[in-house]
Amino acid sequence: MRLYIAEKPSMGREIAKCLKGPVVRHDGYLVTGEGTVTWLFGHVLRQAEPEEYDARWKRWRAEDLPIIPRKWKLIVDAKAAKQFAIVKGLIEQADEIVHGGDPDREGQLLVDEVLDYLGTKKPVRRILLNALDARSIKQANASLRDNSEFFHLRQSALARARADWLIGMNLSRAYTLAARRAGHDKIVLPIGRVKTPTLALVVRREREIEGFKPVSYYTIKGAFAHAGGSFFAQWKPKDTMAGLDSENRLVDKSLAEKWLQAFEALPHEAKITAYQKTKREEPAPLPFSLSSLQVLAGKRFGYAPQLVLDTAQKLYERKLTTYPRSDCEYLPQNQHGDAKKILANLSASGDAELAAWVPAANPAAKSRAWNDKKISAHHAIIPTTVRTDVRKLTAEERNLYRLIARGYLAQFYPVHTYDQTKVAVTYKDELFAASGRTERELGWKTLYKTARRKVGKEEDGADGEETEDMGTLPAMKKQDMVGWTEGALAARETKPPVRFTPATLLAAMKEIHKYVKNPEAKKQLKDVYGIGTEATRAGIIDDLIRRKFLAPKGKKKQLVPTPTAYLLVDALPDEMTYPDATAVWEDKLHSMAEGDGTLADFLAGQIAFTRALCEKAGAARMLVTGKHVCPRCGNGVLLQRKGKNGAFWGCSNYPKCRMTTEDRNGEPDMEAARARLAQASGGTISARALAQRMEAAPAGEPRHAPETRRPCGSAEELVCHLAQGAPSAADEAEFASLFGAADYERELAAAAESYADFAPMRKRGQDDAPKASASPLEKLAAEEAAGIAPDEPPSGTIPCPACADGRLRRVLGRNGAFWGCTNYPRCTATFDDVDGTPRLN
Repeated sequence: MRLYIAEKPSMGREIAKCLKGPVVRHDGYLVTGEGTVTWLFGHVLRQAEPEEYDARWKRWRAEDLPIIPRKWKLIVDAKAAKQFAIVKGLIEQADEIVHGGDPDREGQLLVDEVLDYLGTKKPVRRILLNALDARSIKQANASLRDNSEFFHLRQSALARARADWLIGMNLSRAYTLAARRAGHDKIVLPIGRVKTPTLALVVRREREIEGFKPVSYYTIKGAFAHAGGSFFAQWKPKDTMAGLDSENRLVDKSLAEKWLQAFEALPHEAKITAYQKTKREEPAPLPFSLSSLQVLAGKRFGYAPQLVLDTAQKLYERKLTTYPRSDCEYLPQNQHGDAKKILANLSASGDAELAAWVPAANPAAKSRAWNDKKISAHHAIIPTTVRTDVRKLTAEERNLYRLIARGYLAQFYPVHTYDQTKVAVTYKDELFAASGRTERELGWKTLYKTARRKVGKEEDGADGEETEDMGTLPAMKKQDMVGWTEGALAARETKPPVRFTPATLLAAMKEIHKYVKNPEAKKQLKDVYGIGTEATRAGIIDDLIRRKFLAPKGKKKQLVPTPTAYLLVDALPDEMTYPDATAVWEDKLHSMAEGDGTLADFLAGQIAFTRALCEKAGAARMLVTGKHVCPRCGNGVLLQRKGKNGAFWGCSNYPKCRMTTEDRNGEPDMEAARARLAQASGGTISARALAQRMEAAPAGEPRHAPETRRPCGSAEELVCHLAQGAPSAADEAEFASLFGAADYERELAAAAESYADFAPMRKRGQDDAPKASASPLEKLAAEEAAGIAPDEPPSGTIPCPACADGRLRRVLGRNGAFWGCTNYPRCTATFDDVDGTPRLN
């Protein structure tokens, strides 16, 4: 039995229709005279979540990062379990399997991963469906290829999926935890290999706009009379003259007025010092890839990229256009023979404009689009040989079909030819320049002229923007004399960059080399495919909007970053916010698909990158928010916790900052905390020297720390126990989980049922926190009360610098030795043990 496995049910039904009948329907598959057809629902297998590798990874803890699976796991998606079981049973019965995934990277992987998961060794062939009309399917079925030919494409898709998991799972956790330490207790920061640098493009553009300062400048245009006619030319000031800015713009109005007066003065003779006329040919724009279709439809109709993709998918499933997720803009030679039939169908499509264009098209013509060397698994989006009545389509379908049809028609029109003319005029030893063009043959440009165009303007075939018609210049030659007739001074002002729209942001993702930071990388990446894929770019932009990182504004839906977007981009290092690395990775993925590079090498680089950024997350600085900003480090907020002896407050930036203070009616005692910090000014003093000074202090004087102490240093060097009244060592051990994120790990895990869609965080209650313990000191106190000698005799010679009423003694706790006060629990001060002495600095 031959088993066809299609990517989706609609594709499976179309394949079955083109096989010899009869077709018998069963639950989850169809039986025909030439084989059985079944289908998937996209990815029926999903990548395992961290906790499905190890239960302890369900809790979000910085110390567990990065999470690197030793052996990658796939899990059957619960929503597709029934269909997966059907496919599994059919594979067991099959003699031969035909892989019917979409003809791209993801389509290759989603069927291959099922075959690999089941460990089948049966022969597998590949059907490449670029269109779903009967003729295309039958041709593809007659030209099956061995699936092993697409091994490298599969590896590329697998590399992309695993890289996205490594960066998404690890960095989302790392920087969400960093945000929580800064007091952003209800924020989840999803980070993506492509998503984050895309967001950063919008943030940087917005800051360019905010920081933009307009510059006024002035231009002078002169009218010159020639025997063949008059023309205008613009003055080009010498870069050495006064009044110019760094961009060679004349910014001094008084100077501009003086120059105009000088030009108006006699004599008015001028000379043509350069004249160049060149015949130019402009080929028709290539047919559409998905990205180019999304960009043009966005500019022409204001359609969002996702709407364009969804509409193109509908046209494809109705067999009217070819595969929509194509990143190719070329066509195979063997499809050129369909031109006559497709053109005839367009003529009878019910679209008057298309019908008017068809007679001038030459079906025998071959543009640069017909190039087999540029074809991989799929080709450009074009109409199929199926006839349609566009009047029965929705407005969106009709508009997109017309764009696709026009792009195809242009391939059968002549090239656009024109004369490009450039003129230089020397007048009063100053240079004036003019340029113009004279149309010879409109050619394919005829299709792009619109009835609504402004005078002298036409719709550009390549991107849909309007471009100015330069007009014509009179025939002249070098050394001809001309005369100044009049001049005009124009005031202009520089304009800020334009905000991205979904369409222009998608174009930026495709042409990412324009936005990379490294000049060398910019050159290297000019010819790459951009970041993301044709199928994912629209979804990435939509996801940023849905998660409220970007907000569309105005009729043009210009994208404005939200405060959360600034928070995330500012906290991340350049490696994640600039597209350099991501663009290089995309280039490597495409090279891998062509057989250059291995999965192991690519993932080794991704793992090293992930490790480096997880380390940087520990030092990430974010805008601190919250009612009680830590008075010591300023990088965290004080959070209430319950110790064994009642509530206290500690810094969320633990263990880098060990600031604690007492609870006063549900609020931290900030005054006491600041007072204790103020006492900690001055230099350092050893424990024994401190004890000697305090013992020698005159009676009645306060036995506090001497005035020679200095402020606490960095969080890594000093812990400031001296002036903070810290809880017990066991309490501190509990801090490691409390403020190392364990107190909200459970919430994060609950809120993040899947990485793809975090739920809002619930409000944390006090009872959710684990209880702190001071058991080592309590045990020691109990033993002393019972007359039991401690295992480690206390020194008994060092007064407690926190309360001055007790003395310090060395205690063996669960996490090693520390020093505590004999006045416990009235004094909860603790100090690190350093070579058998308490660290009091």
